[in-house]
Amino acid sequence: MADPLHYLALIETKPNALDQAAALQGWDLPEVFQHLRHLLETRMGNRGKREFIQVLRLMEAMPKDIVTFAVTEAIRLGAIGFDAVKLIALARIEWRPARLDLAAYPHLPRLAVKTTSAADYAALVAEQAA
Repeated sequence: MADPLHYLALIETKPNALDQAAALQGWDLPEVFQHLRHLLETRMGNRGKREFIQVLRLMEAMPKDIVTFAVTEAIRLGAIGFDAVKLIALARIEWRPARLDLAAYPHLPRLAVKTTSAADYAALVAEQAA
């Protein structure tokens, strides 16, 4: 079977071929992709179909599970669009766990942040009135 990703650039130029493209038949995509497509096409019509193809094209450069996560998260956030999916996917790829142990940096100043009370604001207002 041909790799569907190889045909997406061509299909992007003719988005109405998305449903008839033999290379895409039987492509095992998670259901969330069809949900995104429905949302995009409902909101934007044919332009939504183009955006959906752009989302699929993200898998040319990113793993399928990252794009799937991004699509799921975009739908959850109500950020329906290619740009949102791309930004979420890039953030997921670039995310690095913090490995900074502040005990190894004793020269850094320690911060002490206290909770602000309403009386603190009242003092500021009193100073401005004077």
